[in-house]
Amino acid sequence: MTPLQRAYLIDMTNAGNVETIWKMHCHTMANYGFDRLLYGFTRFITPHSLGDPKDFMMLTNFDRGYTDGFVSQGLYHHAPMVRWALENDGFCSWSVLGQMAAQGAMTQAERKVMEFNIAHGVSVGYTISFRSVSSRAKGAIALVAKPGMTQDEADAVWARHGENLVLMNNLLHLKLLTLPYTPPHQVLTKRQREALEWVGDGKTTQDIAQLMGLTTATVEKHLRLAREALNVETTAQAVLKAAFMNQMFLVDA
Repeated sequence: MTPLQRAYLIDMTNAGNVETIWKMHCHTMANYGFDRLLYGFTRFITPHSLGDPKDFMMLTNFDRGYTDGFVSQGLYHHAPMVRWALENDGFCSWSVLGQMAAQGAMTQAERKVMEFNIAHGVSVGYTISFRSVSSRAKGAIALVAKPGMTQDEADAVWARHGENLVLMNNLLHLKLLTLPYTPPHQVLTKRQREALEWVGDGKTTQDIAQLMGLTTATVEKHLRLAREALNVETTAQAVLKAAFMNQMFLVDA
């Protein structure tokens, strides 16, 4: 590993927010020829779903023209490399897509996604699927090669730098899991966060009212609004979800 790579890893581990670390990572991956990235993580996998898209942690530097189709319109449901990531850990060259197509191993829906990707210049790259200790959680990142690069050229880059690229992306994933992530529609106010923190500490509504200097009705209102913001039905679910997204007990809150 070069001094520059070590410096990047040190800066990554010291990053204090998602925006900073994502900007750093996009710049670093572009230096290797992978200039478009799409990272996704969910803690809510079921046998039939990846969970509510509103609960995903998703980061990308793709333009809206691509994300509106691939993410907003749900094409990711049928993406061959998403299927691969759900079934595997580690990394995979997108050369497998040509093999799958040649062998007739793609469904019609998967072929549609592949055609959409090709139309947007997303046909050369690598996918890294991160190992998870939970059957309900999964994360992966797509590293898309810059326009004009062939898959053979991307594979050559990987042959030289693949171990370091896997290391840097694994550390990115692990670091992101420690940082607060707040989807735009799930923002908690300071009071809502504080009320949930006291619930997490085992306090009753009456206890929280006394600790926060509020009436029980106001505490109950904060908890209700927190449940609505996090799109859950119970306060226990709200505490769990806020903890998952590192929105509780924030040093800078």
